[in-house]
Amino acid sequence: MGKLLSLLARDDSNCCSPQKYDVFLDFENAQPTDGEQDTFEEVQRVLRNSECILEEIQCYKGAGKEIREAISTPTGEYQQRAWQAVIPLVSKLKRFYEFSMELENVVPKILFQLCSGPLTPTQHLENQQALVKQLAETLEFVLKFDEHKMKTPAIQNDFSYYRRTMTRQRMSSQDGLLLTDTREVTNELANRMSLFYAHATPMLKVLSEATTHFVAENADIPIENTTETLSTMAKVCLRMLENPNLIAQFQREETQLFVLRVMVGLVILYDHVHPHGAFVKASNVDVKGCVKLLKEQPAARSEGLLNALRYTTKHLNEEATPKNIKNLLAA
Repeated sequence: MGKLLSLLARDDSNCCSPQKYDVFLDFENAQPTDGEQDTFEEVQRVLRNSECILEEIQCYKGAGKEIREAISTPTGEYQQRAWQAVIPLVSKLKRFYEFSMELENVVPKILFQLCSGPLTPTQHLENQQALVKQLAETLEFVLKFDEHKMKTPAIQNDFSYYRRTMTRQRMSSQDGLLLTDTREVTNELANRMSLFYAHATPMLKVLSEATTHFVAENADIPIENTTETLSTMAKVCLRMLENPNLIAQFQREETQLFVLRVMVGLVILYDHVHPHGAFVKASNVDVKGCVKLLKEQPAARSEGLLNALRYTTKHLNEEATPKNIKNLLAA
């Protein structure tokens, strides 16, 4: 399935010009091989709902007006109006949370296929491109969802109002319309949802924890297999973006932005999973190259991704991060 292309002319006399990252990832047309089919179909059943989730959070308006009125005028009419506005929003928030749990379940299955066995990371990328594409789509979804979530404070405000109202009802032992409308969100589920939305980047937390748990639960697969797969994929994305001949092979213009997002998502995930992160000198991730490439893009395309590197990574501000990397991202 994979297309192994030469990004740089081979020079047999120069052993210092490695070709291990010279892989074209067909993010537009990759189809599963027989060996990928079962995992691919299971993951696809989850990912096919990702666009709907993104559309819903992008259009999330919140019930701020109704909640403010209910607080300033605590009469039955205003409280009922606020409650009726919040209920469908809580149902949406429940769907978002449940989708995160579905991702948590399938991500380790992709990683198992891409990180286990005798193949090198490059060979996995070359020969299992349909699963690589699904991992890339997962990373893009996570970045987009968390970006929308950070721009939507109404999410936490609405859910906080919902929980306060439910607490008051339980304390006063009232029953009726307000409670019967909320049976789908149990107290235990509300607690878990509250912890989920308390994080600035909840989907990234789910993804990084799912990856960390995968490493912990598969002791026969060295952690290096997972981190090298992520770093190799990030370098492959960088090489592809640096080569106009490869970019020209994509049929859709938006695929280039997709590859940019995926590259950044891989750097962030690597930084959360690797014990020393992505920014130390010994890192296998070319952070400097990624940042320089981002800064060559139009601001509308790159600023959100640069901010993701600045504010959602784990190790950037640690002492071991070289000053030139900090300065590059600070500029």
